Amino acid sequence: MKLIVLIIGLSIIGFIGWWFFGKHEVAEESAEVADDRQVVNVEVKGGYSPEVVILKKGVPATLNFTRKDSSSCLDRVVFSDFGVNQALPQNEKQSVEIDTSKPGEYQWACGMDMFHGKLVIK
Repeated sequence: MKLIVLIIGLSIIGFIGWWFFGKHEVAEESAEVADDRQVVNVEVKGGYSPEVVILKKGVPATLNFTRKDSSSCLDRVVFSDFGVNQALPQNEKQSVEIDTSKPGEYQWACGMDMFHGKLVIK
């Protein structure tokens, strides 16, 4: 009996280690330019998908966030580098305009800073 409990305990510890520290597949999307504009749709459900968005420098960009998650943690999206703190009502598309004049990597997060995404402008 003690051996079974030990095996289960070690399995749980291993799973927790993998969950928090392991490499996970990250959804990434490069924006397509159409009519001198780039648009990317981001689904908000237990995080962000895609989690990494790649934009072209100098082309006006819009990220459309649709929150499908009922968690209050994900009810805002914050781009601190761009001064954006946008409410995300559930099941509604909310557009965020992005200034693409400066190349670089920029982070975004939920209102509680628990879920993150990355914006790459190049």
